[in-house]
Amino acid sequence: MKRSAKLSHVAPGGEMQMVDVGSKPIVVRTASAQAVLVARPATIQLLKKSALPKGDVLAAARIAGIQAAKKTAELIPLCHTLPLEHVAVDFVVGSSEIRITTRVRTSARTGVEMEALTAASIAALTLYDMMKAVDSEMVIGEIRVTEKIKE
Repeated sequence: MKRSAKLSHVAPGGEMQMVDVGSKPIVVRTASAQAVLVARPATIQLLKKSALPKGDVLAAARIAGIQAAKKTAELIPLCHTLPLEHVAVDFVVGSSEIRITTRVRTSARTGVEMEALTAASIAALTLYDMMKAVDSEMVIGEIRVTEKIKE
């Protein structure tokens, strides 16, 4: 893999460094990500009936995802702190899975993929945490960036 000398996290001496994006223009940037939580159909039915013992798990996961996007630079080394303009966390509940989609927007010198991924990951972890009492076989998978836009 060819590495750009201008955007490397490795300094000439081999030590890790934060990429200097100071000379890049401020641009509107949007990124979307998704995560999938697979659960037993009975667990999904409890969710659809609002019958899970810990309450509205989707609302809790949405708030957790939004908070996570805002804290990304504190969690991931060398990640830039970005002024987020919008964070959305949405869910599609199927018969045996919950598909979490996130969308994050900023006007900055670098992208928001990590914020979108962090939001999706933490939303999935929150769902897992809040539903584990009724389903110990859940699986979190397919966490990925689905879109990057630079306007």
